[in-house]
Order: sequence, then structure tokens, then C-alpha cells
Amino acid sequence: MRTHFCGEISQKQENDVIVLCGWVHRRRDHGGVIFIDLRDVSGIAQVVIDSDEHSEIFALGERLRHEYVLRVEGKVRLRPEGTENPDMQTGAIEVIVNTLEILNASSVLPFQLDEHSSVGEDTRLRYRYLDLRRPEMLNHLRFRSKVTHHIRNFLENNRFIDVETPILTRATPEGARDYLVPSRTHAGHFFALPQSPQLFKQILMVSGVDRYYQIAKCFRDEDLRADRQPEFTQVDLEASFVDEKAVMQIAEELIQSLFADILSVNLPTFPCITYAEAMQRFGSDKPDLRIPLELVELTDLMQDVEFKVFREAAQTGRVAALKLPGGTELSRKAIDDYTKFVSIYGAKGLAYIKVNDLAAGFSGLQSPILKFFPEQVIQLILERVAARTGDIIFFGADSVKVVSEALGALRVKLGHDLKLFDQNAWAPCWVVDFPMFEQNEKGGLQALHHPFTAPSCSIDALQKSPQEALSRAYDMVLNGVELGGGSMRIHDAAMQQAVFKLLGISTNQAEKEFGFLLKALQYGCPPHGGLAFGLDRLMMLMLKTTSIRDVIAFPKTQSAACMMTEAPGEVENEALKELHIKRRQPIGAS
Repeated sequence: MRTHFCGEISQKQENDVIVLCGWVHRRRDHGGVIFIDLRDVSGIAQVVIDSDEHSEIFALGERLRHEYVLRVEGKVRLRPEGTENPDMQTGAIEVIVNTLEILNASSVLPFQLDEHSSVGEDTRLRYRYLDLRRPEMLNHLRFRSKVTHHIRNFLENNRFIDVETPILTRATPEGARDYLVPSRTHAGHFFALPQSPQLFKQILMVSGVDRYYQIAKCFRDEDLRADRQPEFTQVDLEASFVDEKAVMQIAEELIQSLFADILSVNLPTFPCITYAEAMQRFGSDKPDLRIPLELVELTDLMQDVEFKVFREAAQTGRVAALKLPGGTELSRKAIDDYTKFVSIYGAKGLAYIKVNDLAAGFSGLQSPILKFFPEQVIQLILERVAARTGDIIFFGADSVKVVSEALGALRVKLGHDLKLFDQNAWAPCWVVDFPMFEQNEKGGLQALHHPFTAPSCSIDALQKSPQEALSRAYDMVLNGVELGGGSMRIHDAAMQQAVFKLLGISTNQAEKEFGFLLKALQYGCPPHGGLAFGLDRLMMLMLKTTSIRDVIAFPKTQSAACMMTEAPGEVENEALKELHIKRRQPIGAS
């Protein structure tokens, strides 16, 4: 239907007769001459309808409105001198129309595409097909396609095989709630949508696939936020006869090659930080290394101070400081706002010391807590944080969890609020040596990652001191965002049973839920490990957007609903009957 794309014509086509198809982006009637900005996937071209030359076409042109779909034929000419548009890719030329065909009309738009920023997100999601017409959104989709193409090429060149795994599988306890699918042919039984392909990719290693990858759809029924969706996409990798270093190296090379090829950015070699170090220095297991602030440990200095809050925290939890250079300029209101902010993470307050004049000693300090500390302790604090005149020192004193999370979040907020780093910088790292387990709400143990992660110790050592055991897990972090995570897997049935037992999963329960995996481990399972990247998060970072909804064609809302299709929707009783399901009460009943 067309000979050229709108955004690709130039002076080279001068005097050529061409055919274009696209949407009316703008229409301007200058009394006898109508200018149309015609848009397709490649860009915009200006087409001109002159009443003196084609009165019938001009009459048709007067009917045109935004987003009408056209096919035009005309001759390319250079724009008259002084009318060129340097902001347009095709701004040096225009097309004089000699044939015009309206392929389809358009109703009045619910919002103008170039005024999307003033429209609520719900409206844009309800009319997502219009929102996606915007060049910005089409560029996001095109960018994502380039990224996945690069990933596939890289992995194929490194002997990985693309293998699809089932979407309808069985429910397994992996942390989040499963989406369940009732079975029509097996009354009272349910499939589950996979939270990840974890068990299948391990089975593929048992099968001798050696190196597997998949750009996989995953599903988790959990509360949503800007970087989380109920269905999301991950780049899933697994390899046999490897150790942590081998998996981390291939994953690092993949991301480095991706940034170099797509963004022309040369990422450095990724530094390795242990989980313990990350929590101590940054208060987070996904530290943003662009921010030049660190937590400083003060627990040892507070063991015997008279200030009860600090002393008790030092004896049972943690006391730490966060120094902000130049922070004495913060107003009282700003400090109050930051105090309110850290309360989100359980902090009961935000003590501080302003260093107005370091040379003046104790009298050069300003703080409501100074009276609770001897000068000797204050001096040790100033030395440990390397205080300078003009600094403010914030303190956290509570449980280890509260102090780390509160000061860690404050560190990030200060970095962004005060623009303490280059917004265009990229700071990757690996976080390793995670604890094998963490305590759950009932006081028992739960896997920090998932129950198939291999510990770095023997079965005897694991059973003797499970809370001290470290896992062979690793997370890739970029600019404070967890890009991907993985681990070496348990490939020995006895170790897997030992881990299940520590997690409170009985032999019967393990056999019921993971019996096929445990059986497979008995038939010559090779050592193996892998990693999964969150593709949506990766896109969000590379495109510098603030929400993964901007990089997904048809995303869900915060309430896990699709505004366009109105999913989830009601189902007729007859369909439920076939699935052996009966409603307890009508839809909408309280």
C-alpha cells in the first residue's frame, strides 16, 4: 500500500512520486492550503493539499481530523526557503498530494496524544492502543525488541539453548502466592501459573541440556508497586558443571555487551560486596554505589553510655551514623521531614548533631542529644565519621533491621534530594554470601532466596548452625536496583532433604510437592547454577523511566487489573460448573 515510510524520506527523493500511509498527527488549514503532519511508526512527514491544484482532494482534506488513517500519493519537493523544520527528521521536504484516500475515520479522541502528560494513567491504560501510538511508547517497544534480540544472540553464541517450560504447572511454596487455574478434567484440582521456571530449569540440567535460557513469563499474586507486576518477564539462565564465578562472569559479560551495543556505555568490572558488608555500609542488600554516603558503625561506642535509647540498642541491636557533608544548611523543617520519612521503616526518631565549627570543640556542636554524652564519646564519634565543619551526623539506634533499613533509605533519599551524584552514571556491583535462612513471623526459618539454593557448607555444619550458614547465592545490582539474582542449586538429594527439614517441610510434604525433583536428583544430577534477570526492570533502568508500566505493552494497574480489557472479569455460572466451582455468594455481595 505504500512505497516509503513517513520518517524516512529526505532530499534524496526530491521530485519522486511516492505513496505514504499513516495517521493524521496534526492538521492546519491556511485558507486554500491544508498542511497535514502524517505519522507512521517511523516518524512524521508533512503533506500539502493545495486547493488551486486539486479542489476535490482539498474538499476531502477539509474533512480530516486527528488520527484519521490516510493513504496519500504525491511528489516530494524541498520546502520553500525559511520554512524548513530542523526539529523534524523530514523537516527539509514535503509531499504535494495528488491522490488522497481516507482508509478509516476516527472518533473524537479521549485525549490528545501530544498532551498525554496531563491525562491520568488510568485513562491512558484504558485506551492503551492510543497511548502506544505515541512515538515515545513505540520507541520503548522498539528498544525492548532490540534488547531481547541482543540477549538471544549473546546467549546462543555462548552455547545456551532456548527451551520453553510449562505455564500450567503445580503450586509450590516459593514465597509469593500462586495464581491458581482450576482444572475441568480433574475435579477439585488446580494448576498454578509459574512464579519462575525454577524447578523445570533444574530438571533440564538433569536432562543434559547443559546450558538453558528462556525469556520467560512469570506470575506472582502479590502487592504491586512501581517496579512490580503480577505478570512479568525474566531472562532465565541455567548451566551445568559451573561454579558461582562462571555464572557471574557470563551474566556480567551479557549486561556489559548489552549496554555497550545498545547504549554505547562501557560498564566497568562489577565489584563484589558481601551481604554483611552491604548491610553494614549501605543498610541495603541492593546498594546504590553512586551515592557518596555510608553508614558508620557506632555500636561498640554506645555499650555503656547513659543515654538509655542508645545503650539498649547497642546491647541488643545496632547504633549507626550517617554523615552528610554540608548538612548544617538543612532547615529544621527538612530535618523534621526526614524524621517522618525514617518512621516509615520503624525508626522512632532521627537524632542528629550539627558540626557548626569543629575547631571550637564541644561548643561548636548543635544537637538536642549532646547533654546525654560525655565529651570523650562525642570526640570518638566525630573521629570515626571523619566529621568536618558544616557536616550533619544522623543517628539510628534500634534493632539491626530497623537501623539498617531506616538509615539505608535515608541515605538514598538524601542522595536524590540533594543531587549528590551524577544522574547519568552507572554503578553496578555483585552482592554475595547471603545468609541461607532468615527468621519468619512464627520464629521458624525460611529461605532467604528459595529452598533450592545451595549452602556453602556441609550437611553437618548446616544442621548444627543453620542461622550462621551462608548460601551460594549472588545478586546483580545496578544503581540501587536488583537487576538479577541467582545461586548454585542443590544437586544432592540428601542436602535437599536436609534443607527442607530445616524449613519445616516434612518428608511427606516434600514428596507431595517436590517429589519429581527429589527423584530426578537421584539419577546423576550434575552440579548446576543459574540466574534470572528482571527484563522489565532492566528496560526501566536503561530507558530511565520511573515505572515498569512504561516499558510493558499492556501492563496491569496497582490493583492488578487491566483497564483496557476490564480483566479480571465475571464468569458465567455454567462455566464455573464445568470447573467444579460454586460461588458462595453473588458477585458484589458483602
